[in-house]
Amino acid sequence: MASYVSPRRSRRQFQRTIGTILVYAALCILGLTVAMPFLWTLTTSLKQSGTTYVFPPEWIPNPPTLRNFPRVFDLVPFWTYFRNSLIVSTIAVFGEVLSASLVAYGFARFRFPGRNVLFILVLATMMIPYPVTIVPSFILFRQLGWIDTFLPLTVPAFLGPAFSVFLLRQFFLTINRELDDAAKLDGASEIRIFWEIILPLSKPALATIAVISFVANWNDFLNPLIYLNDSDKFTLALGINFLRQARTNITDPAVQMAGAILYVLPPVVLLFAAQRYFVEGIVTTGMKE
Repeated sequence: MASYVSPRRSRRQFQRTIGTILVYAALCILGLTVAMPFLWTLTTSLKQSGTTYVFPPEWIPNPPTLRNFPRVFDLVPFWTYFRNSLIVSTIAVFGEVLSASLVAYGFARFRFPGRNVLFILVLATMMIPYPVTIVPSFILFRQLGWIDTFLPLTVPAFLGPAFSVFLLRQFFLTINRELDDAAKLDGASEIRIFWEIILPLSKPALATIAVISFVANWNDFLNPLIYLNDSDKFTLALGINFLRQARTNITDPAVQMAGAILYVLPPVVLLFAAQRYFVEGIVTTGMKE
């Protein structure tokens, strides 16, 4: 015997279905709008020479070609710039994760006078505009003899960046303090508790910090432009711009778009590889006190 469904309930279900469809349609349109610049870059990198400026624009290359990618390696020392970016980003990620986790552990677990005030001062440093610190930082690094080295690009990461300290501190507060007490009863020191208990439980937050730090340092253009003079030390963010002036007869942006695809590939791969930890780290980081 078929069950009876009231017209009001049926109308409510229909409205809920229509609402869900409209939400997903809006999300698809928004996602496509956000992804459109990347899709244009990708399709342009696969176009034949001389077909970039045709009207109406061709979103699907016909026929597609991969010849633009080898030309990137011919026009600029791509692997040199790639190596430099990888060195800088890796060292900066290591320094930021190490220093920020130590500072955040102190704010989250230790009780001392003025702790909250000091934490507010750390957060207040994020409100200082970066252009304000460019000249003093340059003078300091010049006095230290660090100009035209990777040190200005890596050493500041070992000083506990404020945002990373904030994110890790909030995550550490979500970890039960009874684990610390149990470890102390077994004779564990603070360093051992930090290394063997807190850090293994904080993999999502650490992965979040690592991804954010890697992408920020990989995409950093201004600092390498300020502190690096030797072209052999340029990072990929700075060196890839030479594609625009590698040869005077290069007017087709297809090669530049191919270089842009190669440039964004490592951060994209890293983001997809660490996506589960990244999302979990963002979601589980609370605003606890």
